[in-house]
Amino acid sequence: MGQILSLRHYRQDVIAHSHEHAQLVISLSGLLDFEVDGRASLLRQQHLMVIPAGAHHICGSEQGSQCLVLDVPGQDWLGESLGSHADASRRLLDNAGHLSLDANQHQLVSWLAASPVNDPLIARQGAILLLASLNNAVEPVTANRLPFAALDAYIEQNLAYPLQVMDLARVAGLSCARLHSRFVSECGLTPMDYIRQHRLNTALQLLRHSALPMGEVASRVGYASQSAFSAAMLREFGASPSRLRRESGDN
Repeated sequence: MGQILSLRHYRQDVIAHSHEHAQLVISLSGLLDFEVDGRASLLRQQHLMVIPAGAHHICGSEQGSQCLVLDVPGQDWLGESLGSHADASRRLLDNAGHLSLDANQHQLVSWLAASPVNDPLIARQGAILLLASLNNAVEPVTANRLPFAALDAYIEQNLAYPLQVMDLARVAGLSCARLHSRFVSECGLTPMDYIRQHRLNTALQLLRHSALPMGEVASRVGYASQSAFSAAMLREFGASPSRLRRESGDN
């Protein structure tokens, strides 16, 4: 880990990682999309995100965002530097959280952002003051699930057409990278696997409850080739479309 305080510019390139130390990220300008352990948040100017040690997080900014970042050196540093405030700071840093700064904190952050934060003394004292001011102020990050009802409706309306991850990302209001991460986290599937399952489950219902020709069923769920459709159904359900239809009739 480098210096305690640093100024960083976040851009469209998505950062996804974790680290062994806790971190505070304070937005100075712009909007920063943040996700910590699958929980999403939008960091605005003078808002702060708490990232616990070891927490997987993803962030990126389409228009660019400048932030003041505090990389906490460790538990021993907290005890040595914050004295009686250390336990409260440990509680603050143990849970992902999002808060807005009050007027005094805003003034402190603005002063630090305009200071030479690469100076070890300024960085250390500034970090101590900032942590002490934040004790007992954190709010939990709300766990917002993906809008599956809206995503399912969009997929259903467009089953006959090619669908891409970017189409679902627009519906969810997320970047493609964040959508992919959220899908894997929340349902264990990639977006494209989710679309494929939706296509094939719809096809199964059409085979069982309609007399549509096989080619028409394939076309309605987005397969231009009947052979590709048959191969996909065989992989998914262990039987060809014609056999699945016969089994339905037998039952």
